Amino acid sequence: MSAPLEPEVPGTAHDAPGSDRTVRDAHPGIPDASGMPNARPDASGTPGARPNASGTPATRPDPSGTPAARPNASGTPATRPDPSGTPATRPNASGTPATRPDPSGIPGTHPAPPSATTQWRRLDPRTLLVHCGWMAAPLGSLALTALATGGRITTGAWFTLAAIAASFAVVTTIGLIRWARTEFRVAPRSADGTGEGAVRGGHGRPALTLDVRSGLLTRRLRSVPLHRIRTVDLTASPLHRLLGVTVLRAGTAGSGDGRSELSLEALAVPEAERLRAELLAYADAEAVANDPVVARISWRWLRYAPLTFWVVGGVFVVAGSVYRVLDGIGIEAWKLGFVQRAFTEFGASALWLTVPAALLVILALGAVGALALYVENWWKYCLEWTDARTLVVRRGLFTTRSVTIERARLRGVLLREPLLLRAGGGALVRAVAGGLGNREENRKRSGLLPPAPRPEALRVAGGALRSPFPGSTSPAALAPHPRVALRRRRVRGLLWAVLPGTAVLAGLGVAFTPVLLHCAWIYAVVSTAVVLWLARDAYRNLGHGVDGPYLVARSGTFSRDTLALQREAIAAWTFSTSPFSRRAGLVTLTAAVAAGEDGYRVPDLAAAEAPGFAAAAAPGILEEFLMYPGTSARLPEQRLP
Repeated sequence: MSAPLEPEVPGTAHDAPGSDRTVRDAHPGIPDASGMPNARPDASGTPGARPNASGTPATRPDPSGTPAARPNASGTPATRPDPSGTPATRPNASGTPATRPDPSGIPGTHPAPPSATTQWRRLDPRTLLVHCGWMAAPLGSLALTALATGGRITTGAWFTLAAIAASFAVVTTIGLIRWARTEFRVAPRSADGTGEGAVRGGHGRPALTLDVRSGLLTRRLRSVPLHRIRTVDLTASPLHRLLGVTVLRAGTAGSGDGRSELSLEALAVPEAERLRAELLAYADAEAVANDPVVARISWRWLRYAPLTFWVVGGVFVVAGSVYRVLDGIGIEAWKLGFVQRAFTEFGASALWLTVPAALLVILALGAVGALALYVENWWKYCLEWTDARTLVVRRGLFTTRSVTIERARLRGVLLREPLLLRAGGGALVRAVAGGLGNREENRKRSGLLPPAPRPEALRVAGGALRSPFPGSTSPAALAPHPRVALRRRRVRGLLWAVLPGTAVLAGLGVAFTPVLLHCAWIYAVVSTAVVLWLARDAYRNLGHGVDGPYLVARSGTFSRDTLALQREAIAAWTFSTSPFSRRAGLVTLTAAVAAGEDGYRVPDLAAAEAPGFAAAAAPGILEEFLMYPGTSARLPEQRLP
């Protein structure tokens, strides 16, 4: 990735890389653009000095070629960069030399802005091939027809081929026009919004915009200020990946409906990744914290709906509900004629075909139900700060919901990543807040974000906290748990999952048929491998730490939960042990808070480290119960009457 250039300021010229710079002297005696007269050359032919704004003559380079110093407004000479390329220092208002930020990304400096240029750039030419991807299906069907008929192409097939050729010509022409007439750039924004000036933004950086113009007869220019950009997505279909291109979409926090979103289709993958990194690096953190609209619904998130419990569990919940209704009105579902016929035909057919087919039908029904439930629950979803003290969640299609959370009662945020959703790169966000009812009502009302991409979930969690969520900018530095916690998870999985199922199948095999004995050892092998993998995943997910004002705890494998809880909200600590955990030297720490689930666990900490961590996370609760090394316990003296 090439280092981004600084934006051009009107009246200056940047040298092209690798080119020689020619200094042309102005005509002597003729005022320049600033109104200051140019000095005439002296008798030796060397151009004379030209006074600057302060009236101090500025020196020209000496004959050796070394640039001379030019006094700044304070009168202190400011040094130019030396030939080695090392950035020179420039005195600031206090007189102390201030260094120019290093574009290498050293912490403490502002990220370098994207390459600001007024030149328009076009999309990748391979975009034309992407537009022709629709022809794969009809051409494949035609090829299969030719193979099935032994190469004999019927008249209908010729008509199909002609229609494909005509469509190819039309689509290619339209795609060529779109490619030739679609351009984009990153340019400074002027006061009149034309994108040609260099209006300064926050932190002294230029106010840049991402501009996209398109259209043949009607030209359309869309512009988004870079400090307003919140999300930059890269999407690549199999055809995009084959061609080495991707689609870049940039939008603001309120662009869930797509009206204020910019899309570039398609860019080369390296260029898209570079542009994405630069756009996100330029995003103004203060604007993120002060933006009242945290998130809106994006229907691209629908792909995460089937990656939830309802894709399987929802089918059985609906089936159980129907059975209970029928049983309540006196109808026995198992005695219905079509039900008996279905089970009879299912058992008489080849099970190695019907069982996978039945599973596919269940998954398909579950996916449809999950999509419908997602749409009903999160229709017109909007999360916003209505004022400095109130966070509001609005959603719902048939049943509209509007949940108000006071900032004073918002004690933290929970980032949840169920197993399937985590495998798909998604997550959801819940609020840890008081005043949302009992546990059941709290689970229904605490949702801040539906299943969505994990980067979006991290951004929304930070928007709810009004500060970056721990681990959103860099991996959270959480303390690992003792190795014995991994052994405990392995043993529990083997005892509660592998051993009972294997014993049941083996007993049935001895009593009825040897086939079940083979099922027993196959189940033991497969379940052992799954249990060991889940145990390792659960152990790797364990972690705890303190990040500024928040207690951070992470645990779980079927649902990996990352909690950011305000330390000042912790009212009490509970230390829980069992005979097995005491033998292993572990303890489970529970933080009691008057919000959310009322208590949040940090499982399997080292027993020797748990009191110190609890005292550091929430000072003032455990101090009177702690005994430090080198001190002896002393009870207060009591006098008998």
